[in-house]
Amino acid sequence: HVQLVESGGGSVQPEGSLRLSCESSGITIRTYSMGWFRQAPGKQREGVAAIYAGGISTSYVGSVKGRFTISQDTAKNTIYLQMNSLKPEDSGVYYCAADSQNSGSGFDARTYDYWGHGTQVTVS
Repeated sequence: HVQLVESGGGSVQPEGSLRLSCESSGITIRTYSMGWFRQAPGKQREGVAAIYAGGISTSYVGSVKGRFTISQDTAKNTIYLQMNSLKPEDSGVYYCAADSQNSGSGFDARTYDYWGHGTQVTVS
């Protein structure tokens, strides 16, 4: 049984920071591509950051480059999203996802097999 459990969301002022965590069970994250997605009210879900199997290569959507960092701790089977210099437009529900096929799609949500329930981030 696969579970992805996000934590670390909350409310923060603009230019503040948050670190999201996604603890995984039932999978070994080093063999999966893992991604962070977000969805704001009335908007489509968008990919934010991805880290590929092996944990070396990463991808970011343009709007967060230089501000967000995705990382993983294989001993804890957990991925993180460090978010700095937060902006109001970063607000939304953040989801963690796992791609067992390592498709390399980065931000194509259709290629991700498993999803967490999300954690709310509010910047205001």
